[in-house]
Amino acid sequence: MNRAPHPVYPPLSELIALEAAASGLSFGANQPISSVLAGPHGSRLRGRGLDFAELRRYVAGDDMRRLDLRASLRYGKPFVRSYSEERDRPAIVVVDQRMSMYFGSVRAFKCAVAARLAAIAAWIAYRAGDRVGGLVFDDAGVRAFKPLRSRDRVCALLAEVARANADLSASRPDAPATEGLNRALRGALLTAPHDCLVCVISDFAGADEQTLRTLRLLAAHNDVLAMLVFDPMAQQLPQRGRMVVTQGELQLEVAVGSQRQREPLAHFFSDRLRQVADLLRRSRVPLLSIDTAQEELPQLRRELGKQATMQAAPPRQGAPG
Repeated sequence: MNRAPHPVYPPLSELIALEAAASGLSFGANQPISSVLAGPHGSRLRGRGLDFAELRRYVAGDDMRRLDLRASLRYGKPFVRSYSEERDRPAIVVVDQRMSMYFGSVRAFKCAVAARLAAIAAWIAYRAGDRVGGLVFDDAGVRAFKPLRSRDRVCALLAEVARANADLSASRPDAPATEGLNRALRGALLTAPHDCLVCVISDFAGADEQTLRTLRLLAAHNDVLAMLVFDPMAQQLPQRGRMVVTQGELQLEVAVGSQRQREPLAHFFSDRLRQVADLLRRSRVPLLSIDTAQEELPQLRRELGKQATMQAAPPRQGAPG
């Protein structure tokens, strides 16, 4: 009997079982990337590269776009370049488990959604034959896992995600949000020098200009995806009732039925989300927006452009490939 996903603390067994959810999903270059918050994004993932294999004589049916003009002129006969596809590449999953993620108004906490997204991302890369590693960061520090093509490595990464998630509680004090995020991104720079897939899963609390610069450095030589995890309350506060706002051990109960009290809070949450989305757009990193109210898998399928209608639609004339 399948149990419902845990709203706050998904156990390791649940994260490992998400391997089946990775079936049919891909971080390939031909999938359009769009964002609920940011709108269509011009970037595309590079996908797997092609290694030059050999220069050989043209045979009927060869792609004329691979014709080597210089060699053909030199030998007086048509020659083409053949390539072999790269078999793997390192995939780095960066997972946020800070206290800023310990929040949820409906269905699940952000930390739980991030944990499940990290598991799905890791399994997608593993099932594609890639080496999988990652960085798990919280307010105390960053734990890094070197990429390996190993199921044990994926399980070790997910075990650390589950451990960091289980350590979160309302009694823990908050730490400066920016410090942990930027520390993790600097760690990703060291772990992924070039030709890696880097998937950053976070609410991006505390993102600043240093975050922007580091993301740009990462994206200069790697494929980078930003999965922005947010709570629906960031877009619309409830019209009535009372809301408990926490920061570590400090708790404050706020009545949201009054327009005078609700509007400042609504502007605060929506402005913060808008600022984060704007910063990610400026970094030119593809942005996938995932909320806590819906199941992760359908949202990820939508954000990766995996709907059947998108797959079936022919490319527009003149559109970039």
